[in-house]
Amino acid sequence: MNTINQKEKHNIILEFGRRWALLFLVSEIIFFGLSARGFFSIRVLQMIFFFGTTVFLLGTAELFVIITGGIDLSVGYVMGLASIVSTKLIVAFAASGIPDAAALLLGILITLAVGLIPGLVNGLLISRLRVPPFIATFSMLGISHGVSEILIQDGAAKNLPHLANAIGNGHFFYWTQSAGLSLFSRPEVARGVKVFELVPNVVVLAFLAIGVLAFVLKRTVFGQHTYAVGGNIDAAIRSGINVGRHKMKVYMLSSFLATIGGIIYMLMYVTGKADAGAASLLDAIAAVVIGGASLYGGKGTVWRTVLGGLIIAVLETGMRLMGVPTFDKYIIVGVILISAVLIDKIFPERTYTDKEES
Repeated sequence: MNTINQKEKHNIILEFGRRWALLFLVSEIIFFGLSARGFFSIRVLQMIFFFGTTVFLLGTAELFVIITGGIDLSVGYVMGLASIVSTKLIVAFAASGIPDAAALLLGILITLAVGLIPGLVNGLLISRLRVPPFIATFSMLGISHGVSEILIQDGAAKNLPHLANAIGNGHFFYWTQSAGLSLFSRPEVARGVKVFELVPNVVVLAFLAIGVLAFVLKRTVFGQHTYAVGGNIDAAIRSGINVGRHKMKVYMLSSFLATIGGIIYMLMYVTGKADAGAASLLDAIAAVVIGGASLYGGKGTVWRTVLGGLIIAVLETGMRLMGVPTFDKYIIVGVILISAVLIDKIFPERTYTDKEES
C-alpha cells in the first residue's frame, strides 16, 4: 500500500513537471484578469497575439536549431535586416511606377530569397568549417546589424504603399450588427456604428508559417532527421544522414523564419528598423526552453514552443495594462528561463516527445 502511495506521489510530481508551463500560463491569466483592468476582452486577446507574433516566429526558428544541439544568436538582427530590405525594395518598386500589389509581392519575394543568405553562411561555417554555433551566429548578428545600418544611412525608407499598412494592421474578419461578417476589408458603415475587428492579418500569416513548420517537424523525414541529429549525432551518421547538410538546411530555415518576422514587422509598423527583433532574442530562446525543449538537443515541439511564447506575450501585455515598466519583463523572463532549465534537470523525462503529442 505504501509503495502504491509513493508511486502515485511520484506520478503527480512528474505530471506537475510536465504540465508546469500550462499551469503557469493559467496562473498568469488569473492574476492579470484580477489585477489588470480590461484584461478579459477580445481587444487584449488580439493584442497578445499581435505583439507576440515576433516571439512565436523567432521561437520556432530557434527551436529547429536547438533541437539539433545548436543555437542561433543572429535571428533578431536578421529580422531587422529583412524589415529594412523589404521596405527599401517595395518603396523603390512603387516609385518606379509598378502597381502597389506587384511592388509589395516582388519586394517580399526578393527579401525572402535574400533572407536565406545569413542562414547559408551560418550553416557553412558550422557544418563545413566546424566553427562553434555561438561564434558563427554571433558574428552573423554583427554582420547583419552592420549591413542594416549601412542601408539606412540615408534614413529609413518611408512612403510604403497604403496596401502594406492595410495588410499589416488589418483584420481577417470584420463584424457589424447591420452588415454581418465580412472578410479582409472593413465594411463601410455610418458614423457611430461599431465595427468589431477580429483576428489580425499578421497573426494569421504567422500561424500559417508556424503550422507548416509544425507539420514538417512532426510528420516529415526532415523532422525525423532533425531530432536524430540532436539526439545522437553518431547514430545519425551511422544511419546515413548527411549531418553537415542537414544542419545547413536547419540554419537556413531559421534565417528564413526570421526573415518572415522582418516582413511582418514591416507590414505592422510600415517601416524597417535595424534592431527590429533584437529585443526578442531572449524571449525566443526562453519560449523554446519553457516549451520543454532541451538545450542539449533532441527534444522539443513547435506547439509547446508557441505555449512558451504565449506565456511571455501574456506577461508583457499584462504588465503594460498594469503600467509596469517594460524592462522589468526582462528580469521576470530571465527568472522564468532559469526556472525552466532547473525543472528540466529535476524532471529530465518531463519533455513531451513527438509521439506523445500525436
